[in-house]
Amino acid sequence: MDIGGYLIEEALIMIPVLYILGNFLKSLEGFKDKYIPIILLVVSIFFTPLVIGKFNADNVVQGILVAGTTVFANQVYKQSRRDE
Repeated sequence: MDIGGYLIEEALIMIPVLYILGNFLKSLEGFKDKYIPIILLVVSIFFTPLVIGKFNADNVVQGILVAGTTVFANQVYKQSRRDE
């Protein structure tokens, strides 16, 4: 399955934005890592439709996919750097 077939080009700009936001949240002392994915999801659901142009069900789904892609890509990167 190719996730690139589901994400529209206009929404891709949100991936680095969410990644930077996630790194910022992670750097805050006292902020628990377990809340980062849900915060990124909420931010993405709100801002991705704004970037695309309007709020509708399809654009909210794009926001969910963008947040999922960002968190998944970050986890793949972190796991690939682990020594086992």
